[in-house]
Amino acid sequence: MAAWSNDLLAAVLSVAMVAGYQLFLHLRLRKDPLYTVQAVNALARAQWVQAVMADSKKDVLAVQTLRNSIMGPTFLASTAVLLILGTLTLTSQADNLASGWHLLNLAGVRHSEFFAVKLALLLFDFFVAFFAFAMAIRMFIHVGYMINVPEPLQHPEISPRYVAFHLNRAGRYHTVGMRAYYYSVPLLFWLFGPYAMLAATAAMVLLMYRMDRAPKIDLSQTLSPSD
Repeated sequence: MAAWSNDLLAAVLSVAMVAGYQLFLHLRLRKDPLYTVQAVNALARAQWVQAVMADSKKDVLAVQTLRNSIMGPTFLASTAVLLILGTLTLTSQADNLASGWHLLNLAGVRHSEFFAVKLALLLFDFFVAFFAFAMAIRMFIHVGYMINVPEPLQHPEISPRYVAFHLNRAGRYHTVGMRAYYYSVPLLFWLFGPYAMLAATAAMVLLMYRMDRAPKIDLSQTLSPSD
């Protein structure tokens, strides 16, 4: 019974750490709208859309930029499919894998049935990543049609603000997909025990904290010619 408690407590604490980090970012963004890299990128995308739609000569630039933006989510979605297939293969061999992989599991459940549950959660995580990246691709494609509509033919609702909203939706879906990829690491370490999961979650949150913060630049200092 204690082993079940350790595994369940580790899972709850892991989710709580990630949720607490997201709440921290939400509160900081209310005080500083440009606190995260994602917020800065959203602002940059909105300004880029406004600049492209104001200049008809930048239509080729828009298509090339969106094409390059689609390549990343396409690769990541394809990778998610491969990971899903690989996890399904592991699920069918849960009985054989549980005995070997649980050698380092000093405090968690060693039953093959619970090992299959862990693999199922890992599989769900990869499904979330796949659908998030697929939705990002979908949004990028929609933006590609809207951003190059000639100004005389533009519907009043197809404004730069509306197009930027869809482009930033693509960016948010991409972020969700990456978050799902990140959380697959603690889920993978959970196969080796609850303590490994907690350690991996703590390391992941610290890493995300360093990656998510937007660098603060002192605008009062100008670049020298040597820079």
